[in-house]
Amino acid sequence: MQESTHFLETADIATASEDYASRFSGEVGAYFLQLQLDLLLELLPELAPGTSVLDVGGGHAQLAVPLAERGCKVTVTGSNESCRRRLAQQLPNGAYSYQTCDMLHLPFADRSFDFVIAFRLVPHVDRWPQLLAELARVAGKAVVIDYPDLRSINILNSLFFHLKKKLEGNTRTFGLFNRAQIISEFTKNGMVNSQLRPEFLLPMVLHRKLRSVKISGFLENCCRSCGLTQLFGSPIILRVDKAERQ
Repeated sequence: MQESTHFLETADIATASEDYASRFSGEVGAYFLQLQLDLLLELLPELAPGTSVLDVGGGHAQLAVPLAERGCKVTVTGSNESCRRRLAQQLPNGAYSYQTCDMLHLPFADRSFDFVIAFRLVPHVDRWPQLLAELARVAGKAVVIDYPDLRSINILNSLFFHLKKKLEGNTRTFGLFNRAQIISEFTKNGMVNSQLRPEFLLPMVLHRKLRSVKISGFLENCCRSCGLTQLFGSPIILRVDKAERQ
């Protein structure tokens, strides 16, 4: 059994925990997760039963479970054996594969999977360029990640983090990126044709405190309809495609 102490990056251990899962509990949490899934499926219309998907750091089970239930061949990696716990609780044996490994040195050959996804991970990884390079290397068709965008209300995060911590309790710090920064790094690794889907305009902590899917949905639909979400929304779900072989 490989232990997390062998690895330089282990942010996914926290996101695979029950404490982290509590951030997505209740109706508002379900609303967050449904929108995340809907946008992923919108970006990956090719998904079909038998499609191979690698979910790096996916022990939170937010996407591995619905993708496996749709018949995808899902493999999940984690930095510690504990990262498989939530998957085992929600999926039967044989519905997915799991491997404890180093996310910066994935134990898979080039182009091993049709699609590679990594959610709730990039902003918590210090060596994120190396992570993106690995995601690109093992993808056969495309990579999809999410990340918090600098061109959003997140730019005020450092000023209001202590207030956010007081309101949410179990929040943590994260890195911010601009779109060109992330896309440029993927381009260095042979990825092209970026597609972006921002999730929310308003901060998620506000929706958690509103505790009303009806109100949150109305506010976000208004922001999306007038184009504000596309311009200033975050987190962003990004798809990049593998360049054709020369």
